[in-house]
Amino acid sequence: MLTLILLVLAVTGLLIVMRREAGPLPALAVTAGLGLVGLVAGAAILGALLLIAAAAIAACGLPALRRRWLSPRLFALFKRVAPKVSDTERTALEAGSVAWDRELFSGRPDWDRLLAFGDNGLTNEERAFVDHQCGVAAGMCNAWDIARERADLPQELWDYLKRERFFGMIIPREYGGLGFSAKAQSTVLQKLSISETLMVTVGVPNSLGPGELLLKYGTQAQKDHYLPRLADGREIPCFGLTGPRAGSDATALPDTGVVCKQVIDGEEVLGLRLNFEKRWITLAPIATVVGLAFRLFDPDHLLGDEADRGITLALIPRDTTGMEIGRRHHPIGSPFLNGPIKGRDVFVPLSTIIGGQEMIGQGWRMLVECLSIGRCITLPSGATGTARYALGWTGGFARIRRQFNVPVAEMEGVQEPLARMSALSYIAQAAVYQTANTIDQGEKPAVPSAILKSQLTEFQRVILADAMDIHGGKAVTLGPRNYLGIGYSANPVAITVEGANIMTRNLMIFGQGAIRCHPYVLEELAAKDADDLAAFDRAFFGHAGLIFGNAARALTRGLGIGQAAVPFDPVAAPYAREIARLSAGFGLAADAAMASLGSQLKQREMLSARLGDVLSNLYLASMLLKQWQEGDQVEGEAAVLDYAARFLLQRTEQAFDELFDNLPNRALGRMLRLLVMPRGRRWSRPHDDLTRRIAQAVSRDTALRHKLLANTWDVDDGPQDNPLARYNALLATQDRAEALYRTVNKAYARGELPPEALHPEQRVEAALEAGVIDEDDATFMRQREAEVLDLLTVDDFEYDAFVTDKSKVLRHHPA
Repeated sequence: MLTLILLVLAVTGLLIVMRREAGPLPALAVTAGLGLVGLVAGAAILGALLLIAAAAIAACGLPALRRRWLSPRLFALFKRVAPKVSDTERTALEAGSVAWDRELFSGRPDWDRLLAFGDNGLTNEERAFVDHQCGVAAGMCNAWDIARERADLPQELWDYLKRERFFGMIIPREYGGLGFSAKAQSTVLQKLSISETLMVTVGVPNSLGPGELLLKYGTQAQKDHYLPRLADGREIPCFGLTGPRAGSDATALPDTGVVCKQVIDGEEVLGLRLNFEKRWITLAPIATVVGLAFRLFDPDHLLGDEADRGITLALIPRDTTGMEIGRRHHPIGSPFLNGPIKGRDVFVPLSTIIGGQEMIGQGWRMLVECLSIGRCITLPSGATGTARYALGWTGGFARIRRQFNVPVAEMEGVQEPLARMSALSYIAQAAVYQTANTIDQGEKPAVPSAILKSQLTEFQRVILADAMDIHGGKAVTLGPRNYLGIGYSANPVAITVEGANIMTRNLMIFGQGAIRCHPYVLEELAAKDADDLAAFDRAFFGHAGLIFGNAARALTRGLGIGQAAVPFDPVAAPYAREIARLSAGFGLAADAAMASLGSQLKQREMLSARLGDVLSNLYLASMLLKQWQEGDQVEGEAAVLDYAARFLLQRTEQAFDELFDNLPNRALGRMLRLLVMPRGRRWSRPHDDLTRRIAQAVSRDTALRHKLLANTWDVDDGPQDNPLARYNALLATQDRAEALYRTVNKAYARGELPPEALHPEQRVEAALEAGVIDEDDATFMRQREAEVLDLLTVDDFEYDAFVTDKSKVLRHHPA
């Protein structure tokens, strides 16, 4: 009995020490103290084992001892097995900043650090711009007109965008720009997402491109000349990075610049001779100034001793001799302006280098530092805005579309995708807003940018597919009335650009985060490079303490012991505690994967992807809780939070399951499963009751629907038709309409109306004649049915309308 008591005390004490990462001395006190008690009290075997454990802890844990024999050997081994970090990888790792992503990697997230990112919302000017200017711009768009009839935005919309300085959102006021916050930029792009072409046209100049590069790195002369002209649209920029052989691996640029001299107007000028071929460059067909990335060489040593000067960026005017520009690609589903740029022996002076000669060779660093912010905003905001519109249209359509005498929104087969759309939209809104808020407070979130870009564009794919399924024939028949189909067909563009989702998920999220966000790995690699044993010793044994701490936290919290304290209300607190539990499991699993696979983990992309999935879901769930904590909740919102949190936590456990099943070391996989999920999986798919409640709310005129559709163009005040405003107007009178439908249909079922009254309009007239309803109700229903039928109607065209070469038309029935 004494042995059992001592064993329980030893395990409990060590778990407490490990959870707190208290270090070797408390662990030594527990093992040595209980070991002596065992020897004295008659539990000699256990006492001896505990004393042996104490000796091992002293030898390995006390710095004065371990640095004499253990640390040098570990350091030598680490230098042999540690992955080599290339210069380009190091540049990417050092770019940006870490914040909440680091907390999740630690396994002990401090929620107060997340909540410390306060939010003042949008300024009055920003809010007015979103409400007015964005509404005016959205009101000029019709998807069919833009995609099929003109393959461009209307001229009046281009003029309006330039006049209202949409292209200058990131440019400070002193240069004539709007100087908007990241949150405002995101909100603007969400509202403009009623047209993917409009969103891309405005988003790209405010993302990765000459504007941001000039702001951060340009010379004063470059800023003074270009920034005012970019802000008011006199200059339209594009940025040439990708090419036929340089897509995801942007560092493998085959485009070159050679330092040389050329005589211009009788004067010898030192400059660059450029040869390049770029593809998929947004706004290239109409750009007036081209940002260009290339590899710079100085074979004649005109600038110094080094011949290979590295990736460099320059700003090239459109009319530069030798540059071919103006042709277009045809992006799937959307005609946003995108095209190739070529140059052969294009000579430009050194003054075109962004930032001047000081920034020669700094192009890759410049790009990755800018990309982390732009990738957090443009495509994630576009995906979030698309989600809002798709949800609004689909909820409205599902309520007014009736089959079997009921709205299809009452059918559970429709309610399931409606609820999923609502939850994914809710997650996207929280993630993009809260991440933008950290940017406004100085963060440059590199890993979250990869999470948002890949995850939210994948959400967009699911949401649009669900919307298409619910709309059915309404959405698959293209024409001016179809507000959904063209955006659906354009979705692969968002999946592919700015880092294809396959690459981002498999290589970037965990691959970059494992080093950049981990509390100790970057320090260990730096110690290796500096051959600094003392620094390695501190980092390595701090890392070891973290591993033991995460193992203890994951196990005990998985067993329901010692849950984390969280600063959330009773609705959100259970999810925050689960995130903390799974964060400890993630930290442990990440370290186990890195230790067991070493440099091979780079090639084991499926394992890396699953670790990235865990991190992504925990990050999104954290943003969800922060948004809940700081927002003003509306009726029904708790149900969406519940659905969304359960959805993300279920996906987290699924990723853990797949990781543990596929680790090459099967014993390690089984051990990790026992530590991380000792009671098995806790989270299943959201309950059907939640699904029904959410679907009902988003397909009716409710506070929840209004909140989920905030910052959309939802008023009928533009020259183009606004289906969302029309659906909202119908939903506002839905209760009256449903009562009248029931009255009329019951009368028909009882035989009080003629059997040939099959159309709703016929039944309304028959019901009026039979005295079932009065004239006021009949007038209301006539107007409503006319509006419903118009919204359900699809377009048709002349037989040869889609044939570009009329000579190839087949007249199957010539008569």
